[in-house]
Amino acid sequence: MTYSYLHGSKVSVRKSFEATIFIYFYISEHQENNMKIKFWGCRGSIAAPGPETVIYGGNTTCVEVLSDSEETSIIDCGTGIRNLGDYLLKEGKQLKVNLFMTHIHWDHLLGLPFFGPLFKPECHLTVNGCRQCFAGLKRIFSSDYIDGAWPVRYEDLKARIDPPADIPMSSYQTGDITVYSHPLQHPQGGMGFKFVENGKVFVFLTDNELLENGWVGSAFKDFVKFCKGADILVHDGQYLPEEIEARRGWGHSDFESVCRLAIQAEVKKLFLFHHDPWRTDKGVSEIVDRSWEFLDIHGYPIDIDAAREGATIYL
Repeated sequence: MTYSYLHGSKVSVRKSFEATIFIYFYISEHQENNMKIKFWGCRGSIAAPGPETVIYGGNTTCVEVLSDSEETSIIDCGTGIRNLGDYLLKEGKQLKVNLFMTHIHWDHLLGLPFFGPLFKPECHLTVNGCRQCFAGLKRIFSSDYIDGAWPVRYEDLKARIDPPADIPMSSYQTGDITVYSHPLQHPQGGMGFKFVENGKVFVFLTDNELLENGWVGSAFKDFVKFCKGADILVHDGQYLPEEIEARRGWGHSDFESVCRLAIQAEVKKLFLFHHDPWRTDKGVSEIVDRSWEFLDIHGYPIDIDAAREGATIYL
């Protein structure tokens, strides 16, 4: 897999903060029969727009996964889903979409009412994940919830919205992609996902606290097994090692723990995700530099970077 800025010149993955003013994407040697992944929101906890978050972005979690057969899947509907919806409508893309919900905390759900395709009768949205995700999705539009969180009723949406079949620890087929789920170590629970197509593997684990002895099925060794040999691992790396102890039980990880997971799982490329809303672009870039140093010390030649809003990966 090679690495390129949008203007096309190949550069080293490791780079200084000053060099990160360009939005980039990753390309493989051959782009036929490829899964495409695009980040529409990478921020954690709450949206953080402003002049100090323009490189990595301020929108909360939303990731688009496009199969080789042009099937569209979306992971989470944080504030980034608004721009994704506008793109799908503007480009005339098919509006049959699989929505994979990791969990129903607000930063992963709040953008849904602004997803334009919901107001189009030709949109068919299938919600995947645990059943409480679908209940949380509907609750946004309910006037019975905290005196109403949104003025439009669920019944007034034009799109066809299908509830999920429970898929924990099983597989789901969308086009040519097989999707596997795994329980997250996060308050109130959640799911991580693994997308497999044409021998390529993309694992997405946000809002996950890596612990040696986590909940049943969610210990560190379980995540090593789930991520084993992945081409791309996107994992929550919200905190610094010196910050994590004061935040135990919040359901997030420090970057060193994530690097250890990547080493033991022998992944090829790691993206740190769910950037803290108080972390500036410079602060996120410093985490990347410290991660490189950690990997150098352990002698593991893995590519690592922080996910950036607008960036696209081809597997």
